[in-house]
Amino acid sequence: MKNTPLPMLFLLLAATVTAYAAPLTLTDALAKRAAGSRTLKMVALDEQIAGDNVRASRSTFFPRIDIQGGYTAQQAPQAIAMPQGSFETQQADYAFLALSLNQTIYDFGRAAARVSHAEAGREAARFSYKIEEQELFLRTVTSYFRILKEQKFLDAADEESKQMQDHLRVARNLFEQGVATRNDLLQAGVRLASSSQRLLESANRLENCWLDFNNQLGESPDFRAELQEGTTIDLAALERPADEVVTTRAELLLQQKSIDAADSAVREARTGYYPELYARLGLDYVQNEKMKEQAIYSATVGLKMNLFDGFATTSRYRQAVKNRSRNEERLLQLKSDLALEYRIAVNDVKVARQRIAVTEAAIRQGEENLRINRDRYAEKVGTATDVIDAQTLLTQTRVDYYTALYDYQVALARVKKARGEL
Repeated sequence: MKNTPLPMLFLLLAATVTAYAAPLTLTDALAKRAAGSRTLKMVALDEQIAGDNVRASRSTFFPRIDIQGGYTAQQAPQAIAMPQGSFETQQADYAFLALSLNQTIYDFGRAAARVSHAEAGREAARFSYKIEEQELFLRTVTSYFRILKEQKFLDAADEESKQMQDHLRVARNLFEQGVATRNDLLQAGVRLASSSQRLLESANRLENCWLDFNNQLGESPDFRAELQEGTTIDLAALERPADEVVTTRAELLLQQKSIDAADSAVREARTGYYPELYARLGLDYVQNEKMKEQAIYSATVGLKMNLFDGFATTSRYRQAVKNRSRNEERLLQLKSDLALEYRIAVNDVKVARQRIAVTEAAIRQGEENLRINRDRYAEKVGTATDVIDAQTLLTQTRVDYYTALYDYQVALARVKKARGEL
């Protein structure tokens, strides 16, 4: 054990941890992410807040009841002066009470527009949750496959390190037999050190991937699970037109609700030019022993309208119209952007699929190339450089293959997200 290289000790420890790790499917990982995401919890609260705003906006349809009371102490009671003298009309100290009920009868759609605006905001908040969920899921899917990819990279680096150790052994034997130069021996030692370094770097990248993945799932940093190697993204009908796909995207639905909200704001701002018909019932009581009627009941039906407010209503109306136009332009731009996102993801799927086929065949060729060069070197008709180059080429080919394999799965996930199906 004391002669075991450090990279091998690291791999042995990693294998021991993995051996006792529970399996974790991609579906389970996404469920953990959804359940533990603080971001989703905040977005869910935004939807609840928007729902409260809807209820607040509907308050205009109900009467407003106010009550006010108190006790007033004056230095002297109010009095009137007459030729015969002055007469008090009020007590010096008195209690008072005012009770009123106000109800808007007709406001040319102002209240309805305000409710419509709030309801559109609530729907927009609901779509915001879906958008955030899709973004989080894509990141988790990417991290899941990245761990699988880095594990394969680690295996490839470990295999290269073993091959370099074997090559060093062969070079040492040939050197001791006097049929290989010291340069071959030194070159093999240097390349083994280089392979060991890449092995450590690969192990470190895998460890960092786990740290990021655990942070997403809300697990402890040292949590490890057995990710499923055969995990694939299920996706059909890859050739669906982009314009058809993006119509169901939450981003577009959210933007459409923003337009609806902006349209409601325009209608509400327009009502500022119109009067408001209202009704009022009131009870006003003032403690005053010098008056016969201390409590006055009243009923009012009135009409109120602003005649001039310094062009504030006009400015609000113009602002609402321009905001609606901006949201409409944003919708058109968003359709174009989402269609582009979908087309790029589909193209990446196709290219990754081709890369898999090419590199899969290249691995077999690289393995055969390494075998031939190792045999040639052992038979003293090849060079050490040929063996090292063949091994390096095979490792790179394996890395390319695993990169293409998992890039393909991530690209499929991106297509699903572009469809709003992830």
